[in-house]
Amino acid sequence: MFVPFDPDWPPFDPPRRAPPPPPRRLNPAQEKRLLQLVGLNLVLMVVAPIGGATVIGALLGWWG
Repeated sequence: MFVPFDPDWPPFDPPRRAPPPPPRRLNPAQEKRLLQLVGLNLVLMVVAPIGGATVIGALLGWWG
């Protein structure tokens, strides 16, 4: 019977990849700050165009 003494046989299994880490979660303080920023942006979406139109109207009235 033949006994192979080749150290490269059998081939080794390739190293397994580690599973990807779970996605990071926000802690309560970060979540509160994020919700505050979203709320501020929603308010500014309504207020800023009105304020911009008022400034443009004032400039047109000042020049005209």
